Amino acid sequence: MAEKETAQPEIQDSDFTPVEIDKLETEKLDTEKYSYWGSVGRAFFSSKMTIFLLLLMLAILLMSFIQPSFSGYSLNNVSKINDFGARYNWPSAKYWFGTDDNGQSLFDAIWAGAKISISISVIATLITTVIGVAVGAVWGTSKGLDRIMLEVYNVISNVPQLLIIMVLSYSFGAGFWNLIFAMTVTGWLGTAYFIRVQVMIMRDREYNIASKTLGTGLGRMVLRNIMPYLTSVIVTQVSLSLPSYISYEVFLSFLGVGLSASTPSLGRLISKYSPYMTSYPYLFWLPVLVLALIAVSLYLVGQRLADASDPRTHL
Repeated sequence: MAEKETAQPEIQDSDFTPVEIDKLETEKLDTEKYSYWGSVGRAFFSSKMTIFLLLLMLAILLMSFIQPSFSGYSLNNVSKINDFGARYNWPSAKYWFGTDDNGQSLFDAIWAGAKISISISVIATLITTVIGVAVGAVWGTSKGLDRIMLEVYNVISNVPQLLIIMVLSYSFGAGFWNLIFAMTVTGWLGTAYFIRVQVMIMRDREYNIASKTLGTGLGRMVLRNIMPYLTSVIVTQVSLSLPSYISYEVFLSFLGVGLSASTPSLGRLISKYSPYMTSYPYLFWLPVLVLALIAVSLYLVGQRLADASDPRTHL
């Protein structure tokens, strides 16, 4: 005898429960939120050596710009020249860096000189970077400007920049702003050429060609599609420029060119105390040591920041 088929229960409206849809919840992504500058910070501070170099650089900058305000150091102060007890004191608890031939504290002299040297380097780097990046961005997108600028670059780049700075320093005379002008009048050209090459590489990539096809203006494409990807490149240029301009200032001041005789700088101090290299070596080597710490810390911190700002390091 065939089995009786079981009757299926009839489906009722009460068997269903309405579910409300939260539109905000549907828009949420399961992936972790990405922040570019947050990733830069994590990559930069992930190294203990980077943190140490950053603290060293900050300590040097603070000493250079705060300590001279309290010391009142003057390169031409000779009030203690006849006080033989104050002259040529070796580093001690009373005189941390010793005293010089005028009885002045070398500690005060070094930080007053560092303030001038760092100020020249920072201002010159800022001017050349801003002008170089702006001109390079236009240079890399304009074929008409490219023909003109290439000729200018080929002429100027064959002349050593240090020679140009020396000639202009002799022409305009000694002075803080005259030296900065001599450093920056052609210094931006190298940065502009480097940015021009990077822009030319980026502008022909597929997404930029597609953006141009869809009607994106050239200026908007450069500012939105190209320049943000050159952050690490620009930071690298800055990290190279800062110590190089300090080196220019030190070399020119050592030769007695650029700054006035009454303006203290690390180059001026090294030049002044170089005759004491064997008799009182602390007078020469301590300014050299501080100069080396400034140049190395600025360069290495800049390089670490350039690596951290490269999006490829965030993967």
